[in-house]
Amino acid sequence: MTQSADKISTHQAAEDARNETISIWLNGRVVPKAEAVVSVYDSGFMLGDGIWEGLRLYNGYWAFLDEHLDRLFEAALAVDLEIGLDREGVKAALEETRAANRMQTDAHARLMVTRGVKTRPFQHPSLSQQGPTVAIIMEHSTPSLPRPIRLATVPHIRGLPMSQDPKLNSHSKLNCVLACIAAEKAGADEALMLDVNGFVNTTNACNFFIVRKGAVWTSTGDYCMNGITRQKVIDICRANGIPVFERNYSLVDTYGADEAFLTGTFGAQTPVGKIDGRQIGTGQMGPMTERLRGLYKDLVARECR
Repeated sequence: MTQSADKISTHQAAEDARNETISIWLNGRVVPKAEAVVSVYDSGFMLGDGIWEGLRLYNGYWAFLDEHLDRLFEAALAVDLEIGLDREGVKAALEETRAANRMQTDAHARLMVTRGVKTRPFQHPSLSQQGPTVAIIMEHSTPSLPRPIRLATVPHIRGLPMSQDPKLNSHSKLNCVLACIAAEKAGADEALMLDVNGFVNTTNACNFFIVRKGAVWTSTGDYCMNGITRQKVIDICRANGIPVFERNYSLVDTYGADEAFLTGTFGAQTPVGKIDGRQIGTGQMGPMTERLRGLYKDLVARECR
């Protein structure tokens, strides 16, 4: 359902009735949406024990697919989770789901892998004895934002790697959900989260950038998801002579920025209009954000042709 301009999110898409009748890939079978169900004993449902990737379809191709698969299999290795498919198997599952839904472009996939169904409702991984649960949800999805995003700084932070590494795309997202709730309570759309040292880090759902005097800044990447779109923006800047810095910076730097924007697989580059009630630049998409959007679009077109 499309939200009003008073309450939006970075993943807001235009309504599409076709999504009511999509087919979903679940454990080797493509099934109707209503039949795509998992057990209450599933590790993902019970404990948030799983990993995921979000992918975007352009002109019949999944953008930056190899990078997404690299991250998926690295995450599986990190949490000692056997996916049950090799890279070609994952690609085949994506293609089977795409073909079943007759999707060609403007589609978004969420690929999820959990440790599978448990024999008893407790934490220990050894209780997951039936193999992984693998699901692919693929929706018709065209971003539709009526205005730039509003952010609010929240007390929730992205923590140290020894607690839960923020670079890990895990199902355990409660920290980010709580951050988003806090931002909404403050009248914003999403949360701006700091790192353990109090420097500006990321939002609850996307990577965060500012623009100051013609230079693009983002966090060091030590305490946030190292997003693929984030890296593509950094690469684009370097390839086009745009100064770009991965650095520590504060809210003071942020409030005084000329522009701010978010990056993510779904929205690519999403403008930010206000942070903590302070207007950023003109409050609309700035010229650097617009330029980077165009350069990113060109990169995707070359990748997906």
